[in-house]
Amino acid sequence: MKKLFLSAFMLMGLAFSTQAQDISKNALGLRLGDNDGFGGEVSYQRGLSKNNRLELDLGWRNSKNVDAFKLVGLYQWVWNIDQGFNWYAGVGGGVGSWSYDHNGYSDSGTILLAAGDIGIEYNFDIPLQLSLDVRPEIYFNSDDYREDNFGPDIALSIRYRW
Repeated sequence: MKKLFLSAFMLMGLAFSTQAQDISKNALGLRLGDNDGFGGEVSYQRGLSKNNRLELDLGWRNSKNVDAFKLVGLYQWVWNIDQGFNWYAGVGGGVGSWSYDHNGYSDSGTILLAAGDIGIEYNFDIPLQLSLDVRPEIYFNSDDYREDNFGPDIALSIRYRW
């Protein structure tokens, strides 16, 4: 058992001591996943330091019965794995609005959420970034929009970096 704890401690130390590469000052693109029915999101990343950034994702849904939008902001830490490969983790929150209208029944409400984020990305030699991440979301006042207050979100993103 001691060896297991020592190994886990050493692995965490190695992960947090790895050198981060310089991240792009700006990146803009699409984050494509299920996103709780929102589908794709417009995604913007802003580099804050050598290994920290802010990510803003705006998702919207405009269907026959439901109209909704959701804006999520995440503060992320980025660690280099190997030449162009990074992994990242972050925390943040979001806000949104939804309305439902079907067969004479109408309802609407707001969405407040807390989110985490963990993923892996590759920065090509050209100004292109691909990433895959998981963003679990906990909803606080989603009213009738969701049956439960938890939404896992897995997405693939493609962004132009400058």
